[in-house]
Amino acid sequence: MRIISGKYKGHRLSPPKNLPVRPTTDMSKEALFNILNNHFTFAELSVLDLFAGTGNISFEFASRGSEPIVSVDADYGCVSFIKKTATEFDFNITALKSDVFSFLAKTKGNYDIVFADPPYGMEQKEFEKVVSLVFENELLAEEGMLIVEHSKHTKLEQLHHYSFQKNYGGSVFSFFEWETDEED
Repeated sequence: MRIISGKYKGHRLSPPKNLPVRPTTDMSKEALFNILNNHFTFAELSVLDLFAGTGNISFEFASRGSEPIVSVDADYGCVSFIKKTATEFDFNITALKSDVFSFLAKTKGNYDIVFADPPYGMEQKEFEKVVSLVFENELLAEEGMLIVEHSKHTKLEQLHHYSFQKNYGGSVFSFFEWETDEED
């Protein structure tokens, strides 16, 4: 796992082997950030990273100057690794050990980017619940974007706020945004 761009470009990270994760591949991550680069200035972004795992996505945003970043994962080992790495690189990342659904139901905040990488084996209705909670609780800024990483077997294009998706191998990124009023 490596940081692709920004202040720590090329730096390799070595999370513990026993973490229950499936990190986003470098190829998929690079493609994702190329898309985001066309929509955002990273230094101006606040980020919420759900099902953060190793913190791979959080570290990429932080290396590019995004802050603050909140990383949420239910696994103590993952949260511990994120905290340790954030301290080592002086990243403005707050790592929280929490069930993502409980966190989403209770949290207040407004983020430019919400990234969710749930376990691919999670049920369809739980993927849908992530999307609905982010929008119902208004966690996404007006010009913000929710990105959900999932397998090609999970279908999210029927959901409200769906914008587009990109496929990379067995992974899919589905993008969600607030609707813009075309009428004046």
